[in-house]
Amino acid sequence: MRLASVLDPSGTRIGLVNDDDTVALLPATMGTVDDVVRGGAAALDAVRAASAQAEVVPLGQVRLGAPLQRFNRDVLCTGWNYWDHFEESRGKREGQDPAERPKHPTFFTKGPDTVVGPYDDIAYDPEISGKWDYEAEVALVIGTDCRSVSEADALSHVAAFCVANDVSQRDLQRAHGGQWLKGKSIDATMPLGPWLTTLDDVPDPANMRIQCEVNGVVLQDASTAQMAFPFARIIAELSWGMTLRAGDVVLTGTPSGIGNARDPQVFLADGDLVVTRVQGLGELRNRVRLTRLH
Repeated sequence: MRLASVLDPSGTRIGLVNDDDTVALLPATMGTVDDVVRGGAAALDAVRAASAQAEVVPLGQVRLGAPLQRFNRDVLCTGWNYWDHFEESRGKREGQDPAERPKHPTFFTKGPDTVVGPYDDIAYDPEISGKWDYEAEVALVIGTDCRSVSEADALSHVAAFCVANDVSQRDLQRAHGGQWLKGKSIDATMPLGPWLTTLDDVPDPANMRIQCEVNGVVLQDASTAQMAFPFARIIAELSWGMTLRAGDVVLTGTPSGIGNARDPQVFLADGDLVVTRVQGLGELRNRVRLTRLH
């Protein structure tokens, strides 16, 4: 299933996106996508049953918000998870390079107030930062509480996948001790969506094409097969001694092609159109807009 958050005057409703670019609008009494994720298999079954009697409208006639709008905590993130991306930035981290490739996934978090919808504007304030960079990523959503899970069992705790763009402020990353929280937590800068694709509807999570284009130019183009640490390894290591909760969002890293590593460098500016797509998961289309954040 593809679970979307449909915004209308009465509030947020669950929409099931169909292959023919229509969406089945479920009654408001069914709750939100956040409720379904936390409700587990029973909630998904209830959504399937309700969709048979739901009103169906063209997808282009509705407005979609971020599929998840209620967060347990910060968004959980994975850094340096494509070796080509790790290598392209070697020597360009302003003295903050690790000595060697990490032997375990690198984790950090970013604030949930970064999240915007799949077609919303990305906030841009040059007074906050002079280096706004794009990062196409696959996000996964935890479906059941888990702790210290094995790699073999890890994907059984995933409810769905979606697309994200981890827009980052590179100068803020460097300015605050080389840690990533501040440089990745600026409000209204992380598009998420366009919907949640449940695990059973993703043909091959280990081999999905991921792209980012800016103003029609493809700047990132890779496959999840190139990940340094696959999805199951990420979940297993992140959950080691640490409980993951249903509804937690985990970003899984970006491939090469980021603006900071290019020569000359490419950074986002007011008016830029950023398109982020992942095979089988959909596409985000977001305009960078001048926004006062200070």
